[in-house]
Amino acid sequence: MTFREPGRDCPGCPRLAEYRRDNRAAEPAWHNAPVPGFGDRDARLLVVGLAPGRGGANRTGRPFTGDHAGVLLYETLAAFGFSRGTFAADPSDGLTLVDARIANAVRCAPPQNKPTPAEIAACGDYLSRDVAAMPRLVAAIALGKIAHDATLRALGEVPSRRKFAHGARHDVGRLAVFDSYHCSRYNTNTGVLTTPMFRAVFAGVRAYLDARPA
Repeated sequence: MTFREPGRDCPGCPRLAEYRRDNRAAEPAWHNAPVPGFGDRDARLLVVGLAPGRGGANRTGRPFTGDHAGVLLYETLAAFGFSRGTFAADPSDGLTLVDARIANAVRCAPPQNKPTPAEIAACGDYLSRDVAAMPRLVAAIALGKIAHDATLRALGEVPSRRKFAHGARHDVGRLAVFDSYHCSRYNTNTGVLTTPMFRAVFAGVRAYLDARPA
């Protein structure tokens, strides 16, 4: 299936488009556009985040690159064999993902990192098509409740039937969806999410994939 990311000037969400224009005026050297997924679509694992951070992926153009959340995520991906190379918080660092892909539920940076329900819904079609364009996909990690709900909707499931809970696993059709609290600075600084908690989710995913044919 052919998949196309939203265009650089996607008009789908007026508030996000206005915020994008403001950021371009303030920081013209930044990416300031919808952030595409990162990683091979032939991967078996999809990591679903919330949305690009203004000074992170919105700046660099690569998911979870350039802000605090990416440090823990990419360290954990490396620890469990899902990446190759050295993460330097820069898209030119040469890092590649191994059997994994990262995409956000919302492709554009929202003000205060808080997309509205309408904006989440508007981007839902992109996540659905991203999932459909991954023929070998068998597992997903949803980082936070918004990502959990968006992933389930992309699979044609009603989110209320599968409650978000850190460490939970939901088998939906061909996919096993693993829940984790988002690796945001707030969650890690307050102890809502610790490194061992985050690694435990990835350990479960690694075991799940290793038990299946490659």
